[in-house]
Amino acid sequence: MKCTTEQHFTGQIWRPPFEANSVLLQATSGCSHNKCTFCSLYHGTKFRASPFAEIEHDLQIIQRSQPHARRVWLTGANPFCLSYEKLVELALLIREYLPNVLNIGGFARISDITPKTRAEWADLRRLGYDRISIGTESGDDLTLARMNKGYTARDIVEQCVKLQDAGIEYNITYLNGLAGAGNGTRNAIETAKIYSQIRPFIISVVSLTVFPESQLYAEIQRGEYAESSELERLQELKTLIENLMLDTPFTLLANTVSNPIPLTGVIPQERGRLVRELETMIASAHEDELRKYREGIRSL
Repeated sequence: MKCTTEQHFTGQIWRPPFEANSVLLQATSGCSHNKCTFCSLYHGTKFRASPFAEIEHDLQIIQRSQPHARRVWLTGANPFCLSYEKLVELALLIREYLPNVLNIGGFARISDITPKTRAEWADLRRLGYDRISIGTESGDDLTLARMNKGYTARDIVEQCVKLQDAGIEYNITYLNGLAGAGNGTRNAIETAKIYSQIRPFIISVVSLTVFPESQLYAEIQRGEYAESSELERLQELKTLIENLMLDTPFTLLANTVSNPIPLTGVIPQERGRLVRELETMIASAHEDELRKYREGIRSL
């Protein structure tokens, strides 16, 4: 039994690096989908929506420790799987205890956006929901199906446009190397076609790191999947950047622990610099050294 002065946090807790200053509030635990072949982030944690009594208890603690909080980050793999009605109730409860909060974010799956109408998303935006982070991972239908993401590339466009129409900013994630050896160029080109039809604020690039808890790890051991080399991933990222033609500027962040060579920039303004840096890396990097770095990663 947790002490009453502690917040409820269950299992693995993740947030993007750029949410470091946000207040963390558990709305869900685990992942409602939990079937992505590559994922081990929430292994061993059964999906659960937090009862509102627990959330209110945690808000009372936050009210005492951070009464002037401006942004709340909802923890869990995809708290936006909660119904429209529950998200409304949650926002009102947050504002009751933290009246200075300007916006509320969290992770979402594309399939979490689908059930809610444009009008409902517009209501949620008025209640403060904004800057949602979506793990799209790819915009290539072959890769999405192979990794059991549970939606298509066309779904990404349709649901992100729905958020745009509601005035909600969102960030998306690209999982470099996900398509496997020999498929990086196709994955990058097809994904760029899809991403170029939407308006993310940030595109975060994470490089695939396979852990033993994932289904993909077992497939690798059985010879059913071959990982992309590190140099192929650098070429894949270069191809992605060259082909991203969004109609609004965005920030590309490829600087998490999964990226052995960190890279960041604003596109289109810094596209040329990013491509040149990648060309230099490809020409000078050593596969063995990059692979050794990845094998040393113990946690994302």
